[in-house]
Amino acid sequence: MNDQMEEPTAAEEYQVGYGRPPLGSRFRPGVSGNSAGRPKGPRNLASVVAATLGERISVNENGRRRRITKLEAAVKQLVNRAVAGEPRCMNLLLALVQATETAPQANPETLTEGDEMVLRDLQRRLGRSTS
Repeated sequence: MNDQMEEPTAAEEYQVGYGRPPLGSRFRPGVSGNSAGRPKGPRNLASVVAATLGERISVNENGRRRRITKLEAAVKQLVNRAVAGEPRCMNLLLALVQATETAPQANPETLTEGDEMVLRDLQRRLGRSTS
């Protein structure tokens, strides 16, 4: 009796509805529905400055061509002009050197009291004695 009834094909069983688009209008495998992607948002000033200073340019130095970043070129030019005796460049360079030298530098050899407390607590939790 079942031999006489034909079974429906996969296309006949499929019902179009919410979340089930027609088979002919679906995206093909490997093809994105948004090929352009999300548009990039506006960049802030800090990222624009960082990207611009990171760009590489070609410079002649001692008869040889080198590619250096714009930041390196600006610092070299500032130093050269300060050495030539320009007072404004000299003041700017000295302020730059002072700012980089006075920046706090972490010393991994020196532990603060807070660091020692954390280490003691960690050793206690792990069940290790302090030696």
